[in-house]
Amino acid sequence: MNLKSKTALAALGLIACTATFAQDKAPEPDYTWSFNLGAVSDYRFRGLEQTAGGPSIQGGIDFAHKSGFYAGTFVASNIKWIKEFNGSTKGDWEVDLYGGYKGEAMGLGYDVGLITYQYPGNNSGEAGTPGGAVNYSKADTSEAYVGVSYKMISLKYSHSMGDFLGNKDTNGSRYWDLSANFDLGNGFTLTPHVGWQTLPTNSTSNTANTANYSDYALTLAKDMGNGVVISLAAIGTDAKRSFYTSTFGNNSRFYGQDTVVLGLKYTF
Repeated sequence: MNLKSKTALAALGLIACTATFAQDKAPEPDYTWSFNLGAVSDYRFRGLEQTAGGPSIQGGIDFAHKSGFYAGTFVASNIKWIKEFNGSTKGDWEVDLYGGYKGEAMGLGYDVGLITYQYPGNNSGEAGTPGGAVNYSKADTSEAYVGVSYKMISLKYSHSMGDFLGNKDTNGSRYWDLSANFDLGNGFTLTPHVGWQTLPTNSTSNTANTANYSDYALTLAKDMGNGVVISLAAIGTDAKRSFYTSTFGNNSRFYGQDTVVLGLKYTF
């Protein structure tokens, strides 16, 4: 057999092999479901304590369609700020519901959606509670958001539709989230973040801009395989003690103090 014949047979073999692999490749599913369960040593939302510095058990369910549509829920236990900060007598856990659409255009990723933070049974702002109805309203909060990303960098803007976390007259509160995600190899990722929270300056709760603040974090995560991720995050804020210190309950607690949070999450 001459060289030309050998080359032709090799090429035919490569084509046949490629065709076999193409046939064996599973088609992309129309949609996927994923579930997660985890715990953190200190649950923080935009840098602020949610569980009075204590641990929280968390879980969630996520649905994603190949079109880009997604929806999900997040549940967190042991919420304490509603009672300590808003003077509510009810409201010990959090349920978030969200949905949106992700896609790509002109080399940029985009994400638009809605999220609602629900605190079942909370009576923040009701007459007869220690916080009363003068400065507080119901803690449940809904936001619209839009985000863009390029390579490892992302920027997200959230806008409240109604009062923000029970602070009276804070419709239109804003939050900017600038983050990056660096793959360090061997399953390690490093995620720096900085955020800016502002409430309307003419609101009952923010007459002197005391509610506005920035938060920052640096998170190192390790993918252990089989859906298990462990993380360590350094978190801080420049929140003002004059506003973000609890005034109800047995303890006076500042919610924006610097901390280190250990997390564990299992996705299946």
